[in-house]
Amino acid sequence: MAVDYAVIIAYLAGMLAMGWWGMRRARSKSEFLVAGRRLGPSMYSGTMAAIVLGGASTIGGVGLGYRYGLSGAWMVFTIGLGLLALSVFFSARIARLKVYTVSEMLDLRYGGSAGVISGVVMWAYTLMLAVTSTIAYATIFDVLFGLDRTLAIVLGGAVVVAYSTLGGMWSITLTDMVQFVVKTLGVLVLLLPIAVVKAGGFAEMKAQLPTEYFAPLGIGGQTIFTYVLIYTFGMLIGQDIWQRVFTARSDRVAKLGGTVAGVYCLVYAIAGAVIGTAAKVLYPDLAAADDAFATIVKDALPVGVRGLVLAAALSAVMSTSSGALIACATVANNDIWSRLRGVVGRGRDDEGAHDEVAGNRAFILIMGVAVIGIAIALNNVVEALTVAYNLLVGGLLVPILGGLLWRRGTAPGALSSVVVGGVAVVGLMAWKGILANEPVYYGLLASLVAYVAVSLATKPTDAAVLAAWRERLAGRTPVPAAEGTVPVG
Repeated sequence: MAVDYAVIIAYLAGMLAMGWWGMRRARSKSEFLVAGRRLGPSMYSGTMAAIVLGGASTIGGVGLGYRYGLSGAWMVFTIGLGLLALSVFFSARIARLKVYTVSEMLDLRYGGSAGVISGVVMWAYTLMLAVTSTIAYATIFDVLFGLDRTLAIVLGGAVVVAYSTLGGMWSITLTDMVQFVVKTLGVLVLLLPIAVVKAGGFAEMKAQLPTEYFAPLGIGGQTIFTYVLIYTFGMLIGQDIWQRVFTARSDRVAKLGGTVAGVYCLVYAIAGAVIGTAAKVLYPDLAAADDAFATIVKDALPVGVRGLVLAAALSAVMSTSSGALIACATVANNDIWSRLRGVVGRGRDDEGAHDEVAGNRAFILIMGVAVIGIAIALNNVVEALTVAYNLLVGGLLVPILGGLLWRRGTAPGALSSVVVGGVAVVGLMAWKGILANEPVYYGLLASLVAYVAVSLATKPTDAAVLAAWRERLAGRTPVPAAEGTVPVG
């Protein structure tokens, strides 16, 4: 195990070194929050794939394969479908807006009155996403070093908070590229073929397991439909995903690079399900399906390779955790605190002197400490993640997509949609249970009805607001000189 430990320690040290390097580049708000909006196709594709394929996609994806067979790929597959839909249909327009948050987009589209409430909902989503990613460190470090749960969360979380705070999106982008390479080598190139060979090949797997393990819809039609609602639509509107779109140097990079990342996700989904199916053959009586990944890595892989694959799992968790953390801090600072500061500090002479980079760096540190604390106190990861996605989709999907697709949508319609959808989701989770399907189904329907009804019943959005919105969508608004720098990747 000494070699495996050395691989992991070197990996963690490398993450911190990249955070320090990124700090030297992040000298403006644009550089710190969206990497100067100048990522090229290779870096954009790698970082986008890294952020959407986290611990749930890696450890959870293998666990679903262990439990359901090849149809266990559907959860990660719907994430890939969502990323493809975002990239093909919306990413070019999103990139041309030149904003920092989803709520800023809503302000532009509806005239400046929809951002605060949507910011609170988006903040809650990104916070819980960061928390659930951080909890996953406990599983990985327990496998690696047998660490106590709390110590494991603090160790993993501290590394992510450190490099994210130092260099912002530049550090996260650089570490995500490393994480993308490590995941590709560890999971696709090494673990996948070794697991299949250890299980005796596909013929032996089919002979050992029930037929339903190889049925495309074995996991159940309703489950797949719920995955589409939560994950496919969630990919379209999450701040963590949009913030990566904002890093693209052009709308073409956002579209083509995101499409490549989406296809990669589909491949990763199938790989995880196959690995889980192989694990079922090798270890048919595991106490929990989510133990399949760690078990097959510990028992089936040689020294050194085992360390790289565990680093791949760690990298998957870190990429999602860091992306969610910077998204949470960006929303907290730019959509919530800056508005409160604008109201409370109105008329003060020193408002323009506020250091944007220092402010965003401070918020990442504050949110990071909060995330680690909540992760230590929280035990049920699935429930926390379900709450996050239910609020996101039930409260924000309709006003965001409505703003992009329907000219008649209005600010009152958007606000009512967020409130009605959010209240419906929370109420139904309290009534039916957090893990029930009904909250997101009926919450989304209530949000849609409220949006359409109130929009049609209220005065259309001001023509000047819509004209300015169309100019931004077309990319005809000048880009600040600080953002017009040399592209990367």
